[in-house]
Amino acid sequence: MKIEIWSDYVCPFCYIGKRRLEEALEVTGLTDKVEVVFKAYELDPNSPRTSEMSMHEALSKKYNMSLEEAVNMTDNISEQAKTVGLDYDFENMKPGNTFDAHRLVKLAETENLGGIVAESLLRANFIDAKEVGSKEVLLQLAVDAGISQERANEMLESDEFAEDVKADISEARQVGVQGVPFFVINRKYAISGAQPAETFADALRKVTEEEGIRSI
Repeated sequence: MKIEIWSDYVCPFCYIGKRRLEEALEVTGLTDKVEVVFKAYELDPNSPRTSEMSMHEALSKKYNMSLEEAVNMTDNISEQAKTVGLDYDFENMKPGNTFDAHRLVKLAETENLGGIVAESLLRANFIDAKEVGSKEVLLQLAVDAGISQERANEMLESDEFAEDVKADISEARQVGVQGVPFFVINRKYAISGAQPAETFADALRKVTEEEGIRSI
């Protein structure tokens, strides 16, 4: 079974949705029977690589709201994250551009490390409040995942995998993705947003039943 996930590494609901999918896979006994592919999507392609602005300041500017309203919004998101065991650090988080992060995942996939790097990028941004638009951060995450620093640096200094990232973003438009996370199971079932784990489980069971895949 193949699950494609359009997501961005600065999208708080993408991490929550990932955890809920993982819960559903565990409940249905399909964790080791699926191939998960991370597809690129940019929430803010015009964002600079790194920023001195705080996340609350960025949200205040983007949505034309007060800082207090931005804090309240992130507090609500943080409460949702806690329900799946994630402790977001919006206080120290900063906005950034994720194009190179998506390229890094493409590189990681060539070494069967795509899932590991995708998880580390989400953790770095939301839990550790690291800037995932920073080359230094990306290099460290690559090395931690088992990619050689030389190979990761070579990729980041070039435009390698840029067309792959753009292709994912273009495909998202073609299949009608208007927001992330967006999940496609075996090209049959689409699930938009960080839905409850049971919603994912129901879709997984439908696919397993139709295709004769054993699950719980």
